[in-house]
Amino acid sequence: MTNASARRPMTKPEARRFITALAEANPNAESELVFTDTFTLLVAVVLSAQATDKSVNKVTGGLFHDAPDPAAMIRLGEDGIAAHIRTIGLWRAKARNVFLLSRKLVTDHQGEVPSDRASLEALPGVGRKTANVVLNVAFGESAMAVDTHIFRIGNRTGLAPGKTTRQVEDGLISRIPPDMLRPAHHWLILHGRYICKARSPECWRCAGFDPCQFKDKKIRREAHGGTAVPMPERPVDTTD
Repeated sequence: MTNASARRPMTKPEARRFITALAEANPNAESELVFTDTFTLLVAVVLSAQATDKSVNKVTGGLFHDAPDPAAMIRLGEDGIAAHIRTIGLWRAKARNVFLLSRKLVTDHQGEVPSDRASLEALPGVGRKTANVVLNVAFGESAMAVDTHIFRIGNRTGLAPGKTTRQVEDGLISRIPPDMLRPAHHWLILHGRYICKARSPECWRCAGFDPCQFKDKKIRREAHGGTAVPMPERPVDTTD
């Protein structure tokens, strides 16, 4: 059922056109999580699981003020971390993971966030998606983190159909030109967050309308006058 919304998978030329269109519509795309270094990025991404970036940013200001590095996070303790993050989902488990990963960074990595996938994924609370974000944003690797937004886009548009996040990730890596792969992570996430939304995709605002293989795209555009409306440079945060 994951490919039900797309007529067919995109070809590689279509994928390049689609990604190029997103890039031109939002050239300054970047992570909306607030962080100051690799450690705070890692913690913010761990906290963002099943939570919005907006909700995470509301709690990390105080958390990072009190614990800006792994040693300080250990001193703050699991209960102290929990007190900062009670408003986000799964806060108890996340507080424990942040405490444990901080301790592992100190004991195993001299307080530094490792730059290899195996070491990242060995940290408590860090899976493949989180590791990919850190590798992409902090270390400049062409890693593709597949969250719910990118998983939806991959299947709905035909960009990279797949039943699992790994299948979608592999499809994106194989279709997106290598020189565009790293920034494509941000273009796709923001496109899914503000345009290609879960319940009500705004096809009339989609820069990648032409190569997109979504079955209902024409119906949705025609319902709004049949013309494209450009995406603003910094969209207003909404909950979808």
